[in-house]
Amino acid sequence: MKTMRLWFGCVVGLAISMIFGWSYGFFAALLPIIIMTNADHWHWNNYQQLVVGIIWVTIEVSLINGFFQSSPLLLTAVVGVFFLEKCVAMSHKSSYLFGFVGLLVGSIALNFASYSSFDLEDFSVTLWCSAMVTVPICALAFYLFPEPMIATTVDTTNNEQRYDHIGMIRQIALGWIIAMLAFLVFQIGDLNDSLSAQASILIVLAPMTLIGSLAAAKIRIIGTFLGCLAGLIIQIGLYSWADNGILFIMAYAIAAGIFCSWLALGTIKSSIAFSAMSALTVPLTSSLIPDKKDAVFAIFYRFSSIFIAVVLTSMAIWIIHHFLVRVIKSPDEHFSH
Repeated sequence: MKTMRLWFGCVVGLAISMIFGWSYGFFAALLPIIIMTNADHWHWNNYQQLVVGIIWVTIEVSLINGFFQSSPLLLTAVVGVFFLEKCVAMSHKSSYLFGFVGLLVGSIALNFASYSSFDLEDFSVTLWCSAMVTVPICALAFYLFPEPMIATTVDTTNNEQRYDHIGMIRQIALGWIIAMLAFLVFQIGDLNDSLSAQASILIVLAPMTLIGSLAAAKIRIIGTFLGCLAGLIIQIGLYSWADNGILFIMAYAIAAGIFCSWLALGTIKSSIAFSAMSALTVPLTSSLIPDKKDAVFAIFYRFSSIFIAVVLTSMAIWIIHHFLVRVIKSPDEHFSH
């Protein structure tokens, strides 16, 4: 049933974005997947974190951009505080989604808001609509394709939860440094057409650990390749019929069905499938304009830019991790040379 829920969510989300002509319609297709991948039953907490996180981060970005855009130094300082807030939220399980959504959306919005061609208001409204429509889509998916209730026993023998405070500080520091480096590189390098590369940096960063990030980097590259390949097949297969909405949705639904079956497995294939779904959805919804522009170049550019960004990010995470474990350590830690 989980495969059907995920498939239903992304296809319906894409269809709604096409009907209303949203500029960033891929959010409507991907947000239900983010919510339902790790949930077998309806949980209000996830939806609250998603909706509140998106609305709050767009308000923050609007205020930061409006008040500090004219002063690069002040802007950098305020952005640093903004990223630190999100990294701290990500370090707690109860607010992880709120922090991750804020870091991902905020980083992209702050970078692109500095370009005159970027309409921050349109971006924010589309995100709000996508987040709002995600709730009824997921609710309907859980209603139509419910997960069987299985009785589980809860182990109450040891409810004490131990925290590695030093490790948590390292994770926050690692996330903050990488996020700031990405922001500065994209600002200085004037990279206004590399949204996917910037998003990939933060997705690789999401585990906030060296081993987790390196594993995420490998998964991101494999998934992006498969998603780009599927998108290329759809583009070539439809060819002059790409302006037919019904055929486009059917082709997307077939490809999404394969990746959603992987998503439901909950293994490494699930992570690969999520990267594949984003690589499949974004170019086809943002670069494919019937009778005017195809998505072939965008697909090739997406893969190459993501590959480079992921490799460089992995190297940076490795270097910064080894630096942090030597600078931030408890009194009883020591390192052999």
